[in-house]
Amino acid sequence: MTTDTAQIASLSAQFTSLQNAFLDNPYPSIHSRIAILKKLRSRIVELEEELISAVSKDFGYRTAFDTLLGDILPTVQGLSHIIKKLPKWSKPSKRSVGLSLWPSKVSVTYQPKGVVGVIAPWNYPIQLAVVPVITAIAAGNKVMLKLSEFTPHTNAVLEKLFDDKMSQHVCVVQGGSDVASEFSSLPFAHLLFTGSTGVGKLVMKAASKNLTPVTLELGGKSPVIITEQADVAKAAHALLFGKMANAGQICVAPDYVFVPKTLESQLIKQLCELYKKHFKQGVEGKNLTSIISDSHYARLAEYLVQAQELGANVIKPLEQNQQDADKHRMGLHLVTNVTDDMQLMQDELFGPILPIKSYGKLDDVLDYIKQHPNPLALYILGQDKEAQEYIIKQTLSGTVAVNDTLVQVTADDAPFGGVGHSGMGHYHGKEGFLTFSHAKNTLVSGSFNPRIGLLLKQSKLLTKLLKWLYIK
Repeated sequence: MTTDTAQIASLSAQFTSLQNAFLDNPYPSIHSRIAILKKLRSRIVELEEELISAVSKDFGYRTAFDTLLGDILPTVQGLSHIIKKLPKWSKPSKRSVGLSLWPSKVSVTYQPKGVVGVIAPWNYPIQLAVVPVITAIAAGNKVMLKLSEFTPHTNAVLEKLFDDKMSQHVCVVQGGSDVASEFSSLPFAHLLFTGSTGVGKLVMKAASKNLTPVTLELGGKSPVIITEQADVAKAAHALLFGKMANAGQICVAPDYVFVPKTLESQLIKQLCELYKKHFKQGVEGKNLTSIISDSHYARLAEYLVQAQELGANVIKPLEQNQQDADKHRMGLHLVTNVTDDMQLMQDELFGPILPIKSYGKLDDVLDYIKQHPNPLALYILGQDKEAQEYIIKQTLSGTVAVNDTLVQVTADDAPFGGVGHSGMGHYHGKEGFLTFSHAKNTLVSGSFNPRIGLLLKQSKLLTKLLKWLYIK
């Protein structure tokens, strides 16, 4: 029996075990939830070096900076925020009853849903696995966590994090696409998937058989708009950071950039100079993360070849050390004269390739963005506040960042999620707690309740009173 076959065979038993554990204690105390979260926070801190080393092995090479900044710190920070805010979030929310329901009282109570499924991706294998889990635990649920088959070394450390002492709360599942397919078909109380739009559709289809509600954190092509009054040097700094962090392998990485025609050459010059300054050794440098696998590297290389064949101009900031196929490492590549028939303008890039499109009128840019699927992130680089406000109101995206890139998703007290093809639903912060909770309408009536008698009698007086109150 293969590993995947064995995993598939055990999925139902693992789900049943967690379901039974939940039914034995369907409303764990806030104190007990916080105790679990504190233990996980301590364990992550203890495992920091091990996690950094494991992720680097999975990528071929990943900078400690990328893992610390993008994986470990947001996870620990998120845990601290949840631990602090959970008592407040979990309190019943008092609501108005209006005169028609007087003297009863109405509140909304937040109840755990049951067993939550989480399918994590490979690009941030710690944060994107652990943060949904801790949010679901904060809401009082049990969790089945499906880890990516691309990160076996990281997975081994995460299994240590969720050790036997956590088995009544979290079950870790590994395996390939067959396991993921069966996993999606389990009758979860809620299912969160992070990954590509294409796979997200399959996950949603599988979940629909059980009417399982889903949160889909997808991606797409996140555009950057540089406005006419932008400080190009500052824009280049934000753009280069957003594109080179984790070698561009981020769901909210800047995917392509619009720049005024009058600023295009200046932007290219600034990006090249900045790259030479910060990544002067190119693929030989220790500050450049590798592409996750040979196949992903080959996909990126093919984008560049096809774009050049169709008339694009590929600009390499360095004359050498721009690509290393054997180690699947790639430096920054700027691409101009791009058209929509090029594959790099159709697919989410997930790599250090940056297409650049010049424009004359801002409205033409907005028309282009609105004619394409709603992105997970939209970036505005420039100091014109009127232009910023106009762009934000005219576009629909999961997140927006002005004069910054990437870091909007690390705001603990704000929701994170896409819209349309870039996803549905939210998690992070209070919105995450609400996502994994059932908001139960709870009405409480006391011994004095004349309303019932009047309703039973179908009282004309009550009818007149209600019509006078509400139908005027």
